[in-house]
Amino acid sequence: MTTGSNVLETSIACVGGGIVGLVAALRLSQVTAHKGERLAFIALQRPSTDPRTTAILAPSIARLKELGVWDDIEAESAPLKTMRLIDGSNRLLRAPVADFRSTELGQDQFGFNVPNAAMVDRLEKRIAADTNIDRFDALVDGIELEGGKAVLSLSNGQVLAAHTVVAADGRHSKLREAAGITTRQWRYPQTALVLSFTHTLDHEGISTEFHRKTGPFTQVPLPPKPGAPRRSSLVWVVDPGEVDDLMAADNAALARCIEQIMGSYLGKVTLEVRPQAIELSGMTANRFAAQGVALVGEAAHVFPPIGAQGFNLGLRDVMALAQALEDTPDLTHTERALTAYDSGRRSDVLTRTGGVDLLNRSLLSNFLPVQAARVAGLSALAHLSPLRKLAMKAGLGDSPLLPSPSSVVEKGRAAMRRWQ
Repeated sequence: MTTGSNVLETSIACVGGGIVGLVAALRLSQVTAHKGERLAFIALQRPSTDPRTTAILAPSIARLKELGVWDDIEAESAPLKTMRLIDGSNRLLRAPVADFRSTELGQDQFGFNVPNAAMVDRLEKRIAADTNIDRFDALVDGIELEGGKAVLSLSNGQVLAAHTVVAADGRHSKLREAAGITTRQWRYPQTALVLSFTHTLDHEGISTEFHRKTGPFTQVPLPPKPGAPRRSSLVWVVDPGEVDDLMAADNAALARCIEQIMGSYLGKVTLEVRPQAIELSGMTANRFAAQGVALVGEAAHVFPPIGAQGFNLGLRDVMALAQALEDTPDLTHTERALTAYDSGRRSDVLTRTGGVDLLNRSLLSNFLPVQAARVAGLSALAHLSPLRKLAMKAGLGDSPLLPSPSSVVEKGRAAMRRWQ
């Protein structure tokens, strides 16, 4: 990093202190160190109070191991050994229970569920110990893209110029807007209540997803803590009209409702924290890089909390971008690398977005042919091992979710809108 006319100059700057941003900083530090340069990382450093959790799937764990951070995170996680789907729609057509066991793929578990606050804490410690990262504890207040550089005015008064900026600054990304990258956004008539609870019976590493008329009701194992050996997180998707009553209910009433929906299969339920309400929406950037700005994580795509795709897709963004930059001889000329990153991420992002969108909309549809198709699909998964294995590999990111991302996803979305 060099200084001139009170402007700090660097080849690569990474902006954003969320989980994807922290991982991006660690991976890009390796890239810049290999090139004999340093990484500028711009993010406020604050203890995380995020009550949510993240399901990290096996391919993502392998990538975190390569970064040398997984051992720190694993101690705070719970293994996910079985994914169980239960049709709780109470409709005329209902699918059988489908169990997806990691042992069918020869694995001990599909992945691990990790509290976000614990993961941020472990990653921040690694950032602090990385001597190749120049940390700017600030926000980006202003952005100017000129002369092949991004000039960033920071909230601490400093000015930084970078040839390439990695935008991990979330769904309302200022960098994405400055680069002129447009988005496609949509909303669902749903709200997710997110919380954690203790229970008297062991979850046995099983994550159970009830498919209800209002959307998924998904219990995911959590690691034990002192005084609470059996714990789970919950994503409970409801109609927005139910939210006020549920949020106003006391802990005991909510616990009884949760226990009733689950059929008491985890025994007596006790809430650990009050629920957080999140309106469900989706977003995909129309480009993933432009004018020296590369988008990763929620700056590039936003998922509803369904299917454990959000973080895992963001991590693939980071790894793909890092590889493209690593293959670039000169980090002051990254145009080709960013073009390759942009084109390379389209298929993965579109297929994942389309798959989650179609699954969610199929639960909401009252159109009988849609219900029949969903039931037939789940029945096939429940009874046909080869198909079930293919679906499990797709969910982990080892194979495409859909055969043709650009055509099938868009056609499926259009058809689903007509069915609503």
